Amino acid sequence: MSDKSVQDELKDAIRTIPDYPKEGIIFRDITTLLGNARAFRRAVDALVQPWAGSKVEQVAGIEARGFILGGAVAHQLSAGFVPIRKKGKLPHETVEIAYSLEYGLDVMEMHKDAIKPGDKVIVVDDLIATGGTAEAACKLLQSMGADIVAACFIVDLPDLGGRAKLEALDVPVRTLVDFPGH
Repeated sequence: MSDKSVQDELKDAIRTIPDYPKEGIIFRDITTLLGNARAFRRAVDALVQPWAGSKVEQVAGIEARGFILGGAVAHQLSAGFVPIRKKGKLPHETVEIAYSLEYGLDVMEMHKDAIKPGDKVIVVDDLIATGGTAEAACKLLQSMGADIVAACFIVDLPDLGGRAKLEALDVPVRTLVDFPGH
């Protein structure tokens, strides 16, 4: 993003919580950004801007803050919205993927009929850190034939290497602000 003032405004709107959820972690809380109408609007506009006017069929949001952002992005792009959720939360026939987290394994799923092969899809979540969840979401979408146009996040924690995992899947990554050293 080239407009430094937008970056500064977004960074200023993100609350920093030390030692959460455990000692030594610095948590970047975007709920304060979501509660700031101007910052929220600027973040959504910045996430949408590269694809305005292009044909994106679906925006896939990763539970849970990705639902908030993804819904707004989908609306702006006149695209559908696909929720990617934790196992057992969707009511219809699903496809799933298991993936590793720092503390064990987890499973996420989406409706089997949410994506048609060749659909152009943007993946959205609030933050990319180690990239395990975003990587799993992209693999799940790709397994259904999605053409992932990009994965978009408000926050990047670049020292944790998540971006590289997505780029290894040939998924372009767009982030709005970064917080190095975490």
